[in-house]
Amino acid sequence: MNEVVTDSLVILKRNLIRFRRQPEMLAGYTIQPIMFVLLFVYVFGGSINTGMDYVDFLIPGILVQNITFGGALTAVGLVEDLNKGLIDRFRSLPMARSAVLTGRTLADVVVNILMTVIVIIVGLLVGFSFSNTTVPNVLYGLFLLLLFGYGFSWLFALIGLISTSAENAQQFGFILIFPLTFISSAFVPVENMPPVLEAFANVNPFTITVDAMRHLFVGTPAGNSVWGATLWSLGLIAVFAPIAVLKYRRVSAR
Repeated sequence: MNEVVTDSLVILKRNLIRFRRQPEMLAGYTIQPIMFVLLFVYVFGGSINTGMDYVDFLIPGILVQNITFGGALTAVGLVEDLNKGLIDRFRSLPMARSAVLTGRTLADVVVNILMTVIVIIVGLLVGFSFSNTTVPNVLYGLFLLLLFGYGFSWLFALIGLISTSAENAQQFGFILIFPLTFISSAFVPVENMPPVLEAFANVNPFTITVDAMRHLFVGTPAGNSVWGATLWSLGLIAVFAPIAVLKYRRVSAR
């Protein structure tokens, strides 16, 4: 167990150094949420009736969307490592197989913290505020946000391992994530959607997590969203982490 932790931290450090030397990898994932915030607040916000200040409605949705897109870095990074033969080098080293994926996904957590800070700062600048809430709620909201993103990092790890190129991994991930984020309560109230889409949106993990963030950050009614989002986050990790590790072992054994 100690070896897994140590090896994972080494891989984590390696990926963080990689981000520092290739800052362009992070550019899209830090600039995109800023553009989304400004676009929706100043272009669409005045046309969308949510029953509350739209910026307070929007920021939790942008945070959840952004935190899941961050996992694409794992998919792209793994494909590049596979194509460059780096995985073969890892296989020749006396290290735990699972450490490569664990360290890679933990790097996403660090990146997600950075992106979350950026979105919150931009949100505060355009009028967002943590209202009708408490410090413990906000802290749990941040933890839950990172946990949800970590679950999707494992999903993206699996996508990276089954993709043939970085472009394919990124496109496949976005094709999967975009419908889930937009057919949810992230940007508009679900009751404004056609019945079929509303039914899907109500059970969509993005809706559940966004609603949990709104409760924890701005005090909207919670319903079952907080524990539901927690279970979804843990479920994503429990399902996709073992599958991704198994796939990695098969890939690295070739």
